Amino acid sequence: MIWLTDKIEFPSYKLTTDDGVIALGGDLSVERLIFAYKNGIFPWFSKGDPIVWYCPHERMVLFPSDIKVSKSMRKIINKKEFTITENNAFEEVIYNCKNIDRKDGFGTWITDDMEEAYINLYEKGVAKSIEIWLNKELVGGLYGLEINNVFCGESMFSKVSNASKLAFIYLAKSKEYKLIDCQIYNEHLASLGAKEISREEFLIILKQ
Repeated sequence: MIWLTDKIEFPSYKLTTDDGVIALGGDLSVERLIFAYKNGIFPWFSKGDPIVWYCPHERMVLFPSDIKVSKSMRKIINKKEFTITENNAFEEVIYNCKNIDRKDGFGTWITDDMEEAYINLYEKGVAKSIEIWLNKELVGGLYGLEINNVFCGESMFSKVSNASKLAFIYLAKSKEYKLIDCQIYNEHLASLGAKEISREEFLIILKQ
């Protein structure tokens, strides 16, 4: 396993493990994170562990034209009960993604350092959030990074049914991105039209 130094670089993706781990260590500086995402690499680790960097062999993505919107979701959208905004409450979104209770346990991976790092990216204009409001209360949302014409999704949350799904559909329908990166396979996102493609195909699209 390759440990990173202060120099901002990563080994070849051909050296990743079967689990998609490409390196350990380093830091979460704005410069390193942007460099990582531009090369299809993202951090994912638990509190107290070294930073683990991933570049999976298969990448879960959504081509926006493939988004699946069910009849029930169309009804929810048409009712217009929810208000959708962009970048109005980034810190609140990542806080909720970090702290909301999840059945699958995901969300606990957002450490204090990760939270601070992505807020720094937001302040640099690289990270973005989508917020879902109901009666002026933040009830759902998602955040991620904008790299070229790809949105690299990081996490989402819902306090009421369908809120995060609505944020994801809104993102896909925005026509701002040629691809939404969902990182690893997720059954929920698969039901919305996301699918796995090879790492090589993903990197070609990312760098175009």
